[in-house]
Amino acid sequence: MDIAKGLHSPLRKFRGGVPADHQKNAADIPLQSIPVPGTVAIALSQSIGAPCSPLVAVGDHVYAGQKIGDSDKTISAPVHASVSGKVIAVGEIVLSNGIKCQGITIESDGKREDCPDISPPVIESLEDFLNAVRESGLVGMGGAGFPTHAKLRSALKSEPAVDTLIINAAECEPYICVDNRECMEYPQNIINGIRALVQWIGFKQVIIGVEDNKPKGLERLLNCLGEECNADMDIKVSSLHSRYPQGAEKMMIYVTTGRIVPIGKLPSDVGCVVMNVETCSVIGRYLRTGRPVISRSITVDGDAIDGPYNLRVPIGTSIQDIIDYCGGFTEPPYKIILGGPMMGLALSDTTAPICKQNNAILAFRQTSISRLVKWDCIRCGRCVEACPMGLVPEKLERYARYRNVEKLKELNVMACMECGSCAFHCPGNRSLVQYMKMGKQLIREEAQKNVN
Repeated sequence: MDIAKGLHSPLRKFRGGVPADHQKNAADIPLQSIPVPGTVAIALSQSIGAPCSPLVAVGDHVYAGQKIGDSDKTISAPVHASVSGKVIAVGEIVLSNGIKCQGITIESDGKREDCPDISPPVIESLEDFLNAVRESGLVGMGGAGFPTHAKLRSALKSEPAVDTLIINAAECEPYICVDNRECMEYPQNIINGIRALVQWIGFKQVIIGVEDNKPKGLERLLNCLGEECNADMDIKVSSLHSRYPQGAEKMMIYVTTGRIVPIGKLPSDVGCVVMNVETCSVIGRYLRTGRPVISRSITVDGDAIDGPYNLRVPIGTSIQDIIDYCGGFTEPPYKIILGGPMMGLALSDTTAPICKQNNAILAFRQTSISRLVKWDCIRCGRCVEACPMGLVPEKLERYARYRNVEKLKELNVMACMECGSCAFHCPGNRSLVQYMKMGKQLIREEAQKNVN
């Protein structure tokens, strides 16, 4: 197979979406590591899956990279100490979404001394590779948090067999720049991760999708591919139109391959696996160093903070410690968001710790949050036009308020990916996404009742 030379622009565009103002203020700012925090609180539930059980106790000394939590469940990923120091608490912590879970609090000794037994894994078989991905503690770094080893195992069992790996470097959410920085600063890790995935999973083609408003990231990947050029991989770097939510899994598959993932189906059902670019980079780095996921990159931005920054922070660092490192707020913020402005979570408590799937902290003044007054729906249809999944958000909102589960099912509320495009276009500033979430939760609750 030949490595494709040059940029490939897809002819396809996905339905709906919005022309969100990208605000990539941190695009040219290199990643910098923050000093080791005084304490970290590492959640034992950092993935879509079973929580881990603690492997350490209060008073134990731990090293950076030491496994401190694990589970025997298939859908789970171990967690590791992000600093060296003393375990001072094992118990309940509160995450950014308000959910309580078990966690391990470590008082840092300031050294961040590596675990003595860290070494590159020995890979001689597919099972070795999958076990190595699991031992790295890797989950989807783009926000979903699905354990990567479980995703790969599931893809290997799919019919038809998967043949295409899509590396998602679109980063379509406004403000966030960490995927772009990964492409610019660590392209070799990305290519090494791709090589391993192609070798052991057996992908026939690889497509790296990057939005066309990130020319430096595109150029860096192309240059790295040119240096690596040989005949053992078919890789295309695809320049995607800058339109939100270009980075959504189903949109990415359609614009790069033309394949349509039916409602209720997975990418593997159409022969694809989609992986965030930082997730792929972690695989490349872990196979080379043996260092598990103990830190992650985040963008810090917004007009209520003295930024922007692209930071590398230890997992478990409190949001407040990160804000303090950035010099604090320039004025009391009206809204703090963990993640992007379209799909991120508004925070009420900055003491919550950073988890593996978090990628941004944004802080805004009240003057920049203008859409406050809500009006009645005027049936204008803009939400329908904007929905990439072809749903009817105004009806789904109504049935969620009425708690009409049968109508919610009939109108496929579970297909909503909560991208926020409908709310972005709504002239009445209605809380459409919140009602989509409520509708999905109503269906889950009914299903749970039926099980019981």
